Amino acid sequence: MNKKQSPSMDAWLKEAKEAEHAGKIGMYLVHNGVVRETAKAVVRQTDGDPRPVSGMFFSYDKEKVDAAIQETYGLEGIGYIRVWLNEGELDLGDDIMYVLIGGDIRPHVIDALQFLVGKIKNECVVETERKQEA
Repeated sequence: MNKKQSPSMDAWLKEAKEAEHAGKIGMYLVHNGVVRETAKAVVRQTDGDPRPVSGMFFSYDKEKVDAAIQETYGLEGIGYIRVWLNEGELDLGDDIMYVLIGGDIRPHVIDALQFLVGKIKNECVVETERKQEA
């Protein structure tokens, strides 16, 4: 499993603005998750290996991601969603995911982005940090 080429946000936004219900969308938000050097245990202040990260192995369950997307479409005001997830051995700075959400007003779009990214991170993916040697 090799990492994928990251998508173009310019192309995604162009497609979104040409989609069927684009006239009802007043705002788009993009989330771009990236492999960072700081260990998850340090950032989240939890128990775990605090050594710096040199990369990660990333995988996901497509059916669970699709279900999370469909659930997000059920939130108030949401009319457009696009998700891209990388996979395989990722290095520092590599893109992990992109999530684009469009909706009617800012509060709805912000809530939906937080909901969907949280659902993907907590229920749909496996991230195994590769630690730097001491």
